[in-house]
Amino acid sequence: MSLFQPIPNAGSATEQSRPLADRMRPRTLEEYAGQEHLIGPGKPLRVQIERDDTGSIIFWGPPGTGKTTLAKIIASLTKAEFIEFSAVLAGIKEIKQVMADAERARQYGTRTIVFIDEIHRFNKAQQDAFLPHVEKGNIRLIGATTENPSFEINAALLSRCRVYVLQPLTEDQIVTLLRRALTDREPGLGEMKVSASDDVLKKIASYTSGDARSAYNVLEVAAGLAKSPPSRNEREKGGATTHNKTGEITDEIVRDALQKRILLYDKTGEEHYNLISALHKSVRNSDPDAALYWLGRMLEAGEDPLYVARRVVRMAVEDIGLADPNALSLCMAARDAVDFIGMPEGNLALAQAVVYLSVAPKSNALYTAYGNVQQDVEQTAADPVPLHLRNAPTKLMKGLGYGQGYQYAHDIEGKIANMQCLPDNLRGRVYYQPTSEGIEKRIRERLEEIKKQRSHAEKPASRPDRKEKEKES
Repeated sequence: MSLFQPIPNAGSATEQSRPLADRMRPRTLEEYAGQEHLIGPGKPLRVQIERDDTGSIIFWGPPGTGKTTLAKIIASLTKAEFIEFSAVLAGIKEIKQVMADAERARQYGTRTIVFIDEIHRFNKAQQDAFLPHVEKGNIRLIGATTENPSFEINAALLSRCRVYVLQPLTEDQIVTLLRRALTDREPGLGEMKVSASDDVLKKIASYTSGDARSAYNVLEVAAGLAKSPPSRNEREKGGATTHNKTGEITDEIVRDALQKRILLYDKTGEEHYNLISALHKSVRNSDPDAALYWLGRMLEAGEDPLYVARRVVRMAVEDIGLADPNALSLCMAARDAVDFIGMPEGNLALAQAVVYLSVAPKSNALYTAYGNVQQDVEQTAADPVPLHLRNAPTKLMKGLGYGQGYQYAHDIEGKIANMQCLPDNLRGRVYYQPTSEGIEKRIRERLEEIKKQRSHAEKPASRPDRKEKEKES
């Protein structure tokens, strides 16, 4: 037998050694599951594919939603050469070489589709290398990213691409894919003759957060466990095992295959900001149940608890403010508890804080007031401080009128002087307007009382500077 003689059935063995998710990859739009809003009949991307007018595209969506598969289907239907890049492995040298080859191929009438997986990992220089070739039409670029392209892709390149948003697959769609994989004999698991109930497949689908690739991986491991022979220890115990070895995938087998639920979360990506936004808006809307849920989603996925604590403190001052001043103290205490006792015990301290904030009276009066102050400061930063409010530590300053007309509130009945404290062009400006919620109702009543007292207050003679009085004594 020759050393280089082909091994019988080598192709079949190689095919079966590929991961199930890769073997079950759809080859046509009819086999493709999900994304009906893009590739359903008459939908925008479907029409462009049928017209062979896709141009350059960015697919943006969570893992396992079919971004790579859709790119390969487009290349197949448009009869274009398909070149796949990984942003993790490719550098400027490889990019320039492929671009040069694509330019030459175009001269002979061959179109090239360049697919870049995880395009957000390319730096600015690498992304810029594609720009002139996209502009000239040497290539059609298809990029796939799990990150928001608005933040991760150069504006110049992004403006030359259509962005399509892919949605996570529904549980029913994933169950359909898993059922097909179980029965398909060639690329699937049909030859293994394993079975699974709809409830078991739904459990896999629910645990994989709309990620078809993860669902296939779990199914492949579970099928192997269902068909594996008993171990030596199991044989010695009479075959007692949680795996029934009958070829049926059970709940116990699925739990073993999963080990830990897969949570869709990226601590530095868009989902990070989506979840903290959901938590903040649930607190603002006085919904403690939703707030607890989003808090749990973040913490159980491994979010830094001190980051959550900082954002919770922000909620206390932005959305509760002086309607309940205790909210800030409680949130600071929760932060200290997380720092002191650590996790997972610190989870309850944060949970206590978000529930308190959710049911506390709400006011953004202070937040709004400071925002208005910031706007006025930008426009009046050069305005002088009124003379009567200025410090006058020297005779020269006193001679220039510094401190003249200042009224010492403690020397006035009611402790309120009828004295302007804003610059002249902001006279009468009102920033803080308390609501009727919680303690702010009392604050509003107090401000109305202060306003009345100020309007009736007389203007007494200006009070001598304290240091000057000391000298006289």
